Amino acid sequence: MKLIFALAAVAALASSPAFANLDMAKKNACMACHAVDKKLVGPSYQDVAKKYGGQKDAAATLAKSIKAGGSGKWGPVPMPAQAALSDADALTLATWILAGAK
Repeated sequence: MKLIFALAAVAALASSPAFANLDMAKKNACMACHAVDKKLVGPSYQDVAKKYGGQKDAAATLAKSIKAGGSGKWGPVPMPAQAALSDADALTLATWILAGAK
């Protein structure tokens, strides 16, 4: 019986929004260049949240940047456009990043 409750708890955690958004980031290859807490090729998500978090319409601005890509914001390496990502998914990722990617 305890095993059933433990498995149910794990399933509930795995289906939480944070895990879903991490899965979305992995599925769309975001984690190849970004990490939650350290710089890789691109900035950490925590650094992105610090830079944009207090700005008006930060989630929409970041979602637009995710879809369009860009260069010069974080150094010389350009971020490729993620044009195939839906607007809703880009906004979901942006909101997750701004929340500290937790």
